[in-house]
Amino acid sequence: MSEILVLYYSRGGSVARLARQIARGVGEVEGMSARLRTVPPVAAVTQTAAPPVPEDGAPYVEASDLDECIGFAFGSPTRFGNMAAPMKHWFDGLGAQWASGTLVGKPAAVFTSTATMHGGQEATLLSMQVPLLHHGCVIVGIPYTEPALSSTRGGGTPYGASHVSGSHDDPQPSDEEAALARALGRRLAVIARKLTS
Repeated sequence: MSEILVLYYSRGGSVARLARQIARGVGEVEGMSARLRTVPPVAAVTQTAAPPVPEDGAPYVEASDLDECIGFAFGSPTRFGNMAAPMKHWFDGLGAQWASGTLVGKPAAVFTSTATMHGGQEATLLSMQVPLLHHGCVIVGIPYTEPALSSTRGGGTPYGASHVSGSHDDPQPSDEEAALARALGRRLAVIARKLTS
């Protein structure tokens, strides 16, 4: 089986749920599976070190995950139209991978969650694609051939999967948001398989 790394940071659970939907979509493609990982939180002042393994959820990402996987999906909550600090901190630490070309030619997709409909989800998705272009990744989005992209009343964009949690901070993606996340996972897996065959 070839694997797609689905790497995310999630604080309230929305991005983690989108990650699982993307992983489901990856698994729907014959010969493909998803490897769920997360990035550790960061803080300006650290009094106690974070545990080396998260207490629950996906394990922390390791450099070997980037080497061993043939494609990537990266997810982060939206923070003022940009990715959250833990994801940015992780991207900033990929100097060795950039120098060695670890990610060059591998397909990558992005996903996010916002609290409001105009909370910066598209800006976040685009900003997450910038480091991927520097790494030589092949950017994968959601084409308008996906019917839910034209009918969604919440998240979902051509730039990547997204979720709008609303004023009640509901972490559960709507049916359309989940369908678009699975579609992104399938598309990413199909393109990764084609690029490696």
